[in-house]
Amino acid sequence: MTSLLDSRRAKSAVAAFASSALAFGGAAALLGAENSSASSHRESPQLADDPPVDHTDLYAFVSPDSPDMVTFIDNTWPFEDPAGGPNFFKFSEDARYNINIDSNGDAKPDITYRWTFTTTDKRGLDTFLYNNGPVTSINDATLLLKQTYTLEKIEGGKTTTLLQDAPVAPSNVGAASMPDYSALRQEAITGVDGGGASFAGQADDPFFLDLRIFDLLYGGDLSETGDDTL
Repeated sequence: MTSLLDSRRAKSAVAAFASSALAFGGAAALLGAENSSASSHRESPQLADDPPVDHTDLYAFVSPDSPDMVTFIDNTWPFEDPAGGPNFFKFSEDARYNINIDSNGDAKPDITYRWTFTTTDKRGLDTFLYNNGPVTSINDATLLLKQTYTLEKIEGGKTTTLLQDAPVAPSNVGAASMPDYSALRQEAITGVDGGGASFAGQADDPFFLDLRIFDLLYGGDLSETGDDTL
């Protein structure tokens, strides 16, 4: 699962590090020398039992088409595909997905953006399916399992709610269920007062990895390396 959020670019450089998910920010800089905490990939034994908070990668960049904005993209719960049905993939309701931003290089968060999620499940006892008909809008009654989120900004001990009941893009079930999935994703992009936007939902991560390394280090033949198996 991935989220992105653009904000007005900060006047001073800041550093971003993630504890579990999602995004916001200013411009990226180096972390200070002090120790800081962050999440791990799935090789962490505890995260293997808690995939919704498996934070994999955080990206921070200024997009060429929006030079006055900065984008943070944070990924969680890797290896999602339609074979993961019928329940598919959700953000955890028991977790707080944070992006911490350090603006003075001491490796401590000066600003935290926090996403918390709520699930509405209308399947009842009638069906186990994620949807009971084609879904052309995230507000369709045929979409039986939906998530929303609250986005908060924490700065100087003060918490400000930026978004409430913002929609999460549904999991991509397939062409029969969601004939125009890109339109559903677009619907889930929610603007923030003062500039910027937030998105939470599935995305295709461009990260490259040859996972055969776990098969006795490429089967003992390193000449086979280099295939993207994600």
